[in-house]
Amino acid sequence: MVVKKADDLRDLVRRIFLAAGADERNASGVAEHLVLANLSGVDTHGVIQIGGYVDFIRKEQIVPTAWPEIIKEGPTSALVSGNWTFGQIAAKYTMEVVIQKAKEQGVAVGGLVQSYHIGRLGHFVEMAAPEGLIAMVWGGGYGAESPVAVPFGGKERVLHTNPLSFGFPLSDGNRMMFDFATTAISGVKVRNAYRRKETLPPGCIVDKDGNPSTDPDDFEAGGGALPFGGHKGYALMMASEYLGRIFTGADAHADPNRGGPIMRRQGVAMIAFKADQFQAFADYSNRADEMVKRVREVPPAPGFEEVLVPGDPEIRTRAARMKEGIPIAVDVWEEIVETANSLNVDIDGLE
Repeated sequence: MVVKKADDLRDLVRRIFLAAGADERNASGVAEHLVLANLSGVDTHGVIQIGGYVDFIRKEQIVPTAWPEIIKEGPTSALVSGNWTFGQIAAKYTMEVVIQKAKEQGVAVGGLVQSYHIGRLGHFVEMAAPEGLIAMVWGGGYGAESPVAVPFGGKERVLHTNPLSFGFPLSDGNRMMFDFATTAISGVKVRNAYRRKETLPPGCIVDKDGNPSTDPDDFEAGGGALPFGGHKGYALMMASEYLGRIFTGADAHADPNRGGPIMRRQGVAMIAFKADQFQAFADYSNRADEMVKRVREVPPAPGFEEVLVPGDPEIRTRAARMKEGIPIAVDVWEEIVETANSLNVDIDGLE
């Protein structure tokens, strides 16, 4: 592992994307998002993505200077086109629109189409919590052309990681939140295991015949990722597909020249509503805080030191990495350096 300070890493990422053709607004926004993902411990959606994004800019699949816009709007809804910019930029814009409408109308829904990979979904529900809003994000469409996941009971790929995230405000401006893919393992972790010749945990993939496997070679040879939690995770995977791709109408906005086979039909649904819709916020937050307190006071089971609430690991990891630095796998750092060198970006002694 190599360890880098968040500020240094953020500046390097910004400069890499500027050199790749992004404008200052987009380069800074993507850098902020990627480094925050690493700070939060979600390394699969952090700086490991840099090389892939630059490659897609070079292939003109991402338009690095584009800005999102509303293409259909109502008092409580908005459909946003990302205009094929970075997904993080488009998704943040969409959630900002949804937050404003929800604060005015009590509830709002946004749809996002025509954008690239949106990164860590938890970032967007965390935007809503300080505004006193409960929020959720659902993503789908990734498997329409390039499926990686098998349905429960099936042996052929038909779906994808189809992530979701929920966030709930607490009294102190913080949140209880969760963010995860509906597959048992992320695509990045499978790719890393394949590249590093490592095995996968049981229950994550099957081979091309539908047999359980821990060998990432079997996935590359035509196997598939499993939904987490058996039929229950599969049901949520389907829900993300319906809310993400089907509800937003993402298919109608697909462009054969943008987004690549995974992101071309991406659709993202964002929903937010006031936590004090049916009671004063003080009453809501008192009950929300009490629930957190009650769960944390449960005695830990054998093998555990304490009971955590969803979102605790991200908060703790963020605090630790802000102080101690962000650990980055050596092969990931080497790829970042290679990308920076290819763009003549000065590493500034960070090697």
